[in-house]
Amino acid sequence: MFVRDYMTTSPITIGPGVPILDALEVMRKNKIRHLPVVDRGRLVGIVTERDLLTVSPSPATTLSIFELNYLLSKMEVKEVMKTNPITVAPDCTIEKAALLMREHRIGCLPVMEGDNLVGIITQNDILDALIRIFGLRRAGTRLVLEAVDRVGALADILATVRKHQINVVGVACREKEDQRVQIMLRLSTVDPQALIKDLEEQGFEIKSVS
Repeated sequence: MFVRDYMTTSPITIGPGVPILDALEVMRKNKIRHLPVVDRGRLVGIVTERDLLTVSPSPATTLSIFELNYLLSKMEVKEVMKTNPITVAPDCTIEKAALLMREHRIGCLPVMEGDNLVGIITQNDILDALIRIFGLRRAGTRLVLEAVDRVGALADILATVRKHQINVVGVACREKEDQRVQIMLRLSTVDPQALIKDLEEQGFEIKSVS
């Protein structure tokens, strides 16, 4: 799974000299929370809805509505945008994009191909990718089992699944501290009982079936 498979192509952009109230209106009209800031075709920053709302006045302010509108009308995107945003290429993996967002605590990544902005990928896009990877919208069974963390454990499990002629929709593994591993399988069957019995006979502990 790569960024190019889930990014929004031809993203809506905004110029650095646009008033912040206009930028907020663009976000609300298009139901988005991130705007790449482009100056003469070059990406120069990123602005988020939170950035814009942070500089908006508190309801407790003593300024009049006229003073507020005047001050806000003078503030431009370039005053609140984040410069030198972290970017990724279209062939970046979804896993790496997710890790970058988590490490830097950001909600989106502009996607660059050379010097050209070709897309944007957000946290929601990452979640959509994970939903697809795990096959969460496909009918079937979610099976969680536990095994000794050894070489070949997953291969043995998948060989057993194959013996029962069941298709594997998704796989995820989580290491535990006691030299064991939990393995989640999404299976294209609604009747996994024969498979479960076979796995238990091989020493695998079934933790959850849903």
